[in-house]
Amino acid sequence: MSDDPLAELSGVARTYGGVAVLEDVSVAVFPGVTAVIGPNGSGKSTLLGALAGAIEPTDGRARYVGPDAGRPIGYLPQRVPFREEFTARETLAFYAGVAGGDPDEALARVGLSDAADRRVGALSGGMRRLLGIAQATVGDPPLVVLDEPTSGLDPGMRERAFRTAADASGADTAVVVSSHDLDLVDEHADRVVVLDRGRVAAAGPRDRLCSDHGVDDVAGLYRAVVAGDAGGSGDAADAGSGDADRDEPSGVHVTGVSER
Repeated sequence: MSDDPLAELSGVARTYGGVAVLEDVSVAVFPGVTAVIGPNGSGKSTLLGALAGAIEPTDGRARYVGPDAGRPIGYLPQRVPFREEFTARETLAFYAGVAGGDPDEALARVGLSDAADRRVGALSGGMRRLLGIAQATVGDPPLVVLDEPTSGLDPGMRERAFRTAADASGADTAVVVSSHDLDLVDEHADRVVVLDRGRVAAAGPRDRLCSDHGVDDVAGLYRAVVAGDAGGSGDAADAGSGDADRDEPSGVHVTGVSER
């Protein structure tokens, strides 16, 4: 994989109503899968939104530094307001119309070819999340940002959705995903960013971080970094209860088309 970053956050801060959600966050994003983990309300959604260009930092700078592309960044927020009367193919055709790419190819990539003509309103929750991943990867952006793509899914569908997201990464493509599924992070992530109270508590290659903290897996890393106790007195299970970050983007943002 390339040693050059595709995106950078430099000293990023974000406040809402005078309350700091992110403070002095600096992160570089490299090709491969980067997982952002942390307790509820730690700023994961804000970080991903800033990285995707959907949230403007109060201070600092977020910038894409990857190669020129028709759609440099694909973004999946936690809640995507797809039109329920549209079919899956029609939904992706809309995004392909502004970002490029082939809707049928995007559907095949996430295993939804057989559901191409089903209306969004008739899709299961898991299929909608897969459709969201397909939306974020239409046009083959070098940077794909996915906010909780496995949220609310059963274990089998969580595995499928996370694996599909990870498969979108490559030697020249970065996937950044926030998740509370630490077992899936352990299985698929190349790098991990641990947020705690709006700050980066640890960041780097997964294996190196685990080694540095004397733990065997990402769950142990979470306990060691967030709770300050590698022995496990911290509650890593808190990471699996759903996100409560205060700053959800309210719509679908197509970077390069709907800049704000």
